[in-house]
Amino acid sequence: MADWNDTRNDRAGFDTTPGYQGDVATGVTYDEGLRKHMLSIYNYMASGVLLTGIVALAFAASGMAATILTGGPLTWLIMLSPLAFVLAMSFGANKFSAGTLQIMFWAYATVMGLSLSTIFLVYTGESIALTFFATAGAFAGLSLWGYTTKKDISGWGSFLIMGVVGLIIASLLNAFLIGSAGLELAISALGVLIFAGLTAYDTQRLKAEYFHFRGTPWAKKSIILGALSLYLDFINMFMFLLRFLGSRE
Repeated sequence: MADWNDTRNDRAGFDTTPGYQGDVATGVTYDEGLRKHMLSIYNYMASGVLLTGIVALAFAASGMAATILTGGPLTWLIMLSPLAFVLAMSFGANKFSAGTLQIMFWAYATVMGLSLSTIFLVYTGESIALTFFATAGAFAGLSLWGYTTKKDISGWGSFLIMGVVGLIIASLLNAFLIGSAGLELAISALGVLIFAGLTAYDTQRLKAEYFHFRGTPWAKKSIILGALSLYLDFINMFMFLLRFLGSRE
């Protein structure tokens, strides 16, 4: 990770920094570049969440969301498509152009909307809205802290990723073998905490990546992939929190 906290890096003189083409720019210009980069990430992420919500609501209102619960081929296609998009974008980023990644991001947000449409069959609309706004508030606070803190939290990454793997394994075991309601609540609590931590961690990581990728062909790609990371943090935190705040139909 780039040492973005070290103010000595990339300095050409007192209170100056190299610009995108090697020219000397003021610290104000430098900060404006970072703000523009992060704002682009947040705009893509928020637009993706909005698209997912619209698709989920429309699919549920059409009555077709119930078909996902039948367990047929369509169910598996809708459930597995988001994972396929994430893997393709993550491992194929070097091969894809920024435009292709952008299209894949919108497609991913769409299929996630289809997948999440079933929550409208399980929980009341009021509790879904309450959980969404609670998640949005928590996400905004955590991301702001990750952006502004001077503390280096890069060491959180490995522990949080291990936590995600543990959540996946525990969820599968509970779903197919154990079936414990208490364990499900414990998994949900840990899920909220883990993705809360990932929100702050990913925000700081994306801030650091700006200084590493600025002025390179990867700059635009990093915006799309950064939006994908924050989108995943938001959606997962929302889903785990919904198990606590959601009122069932």
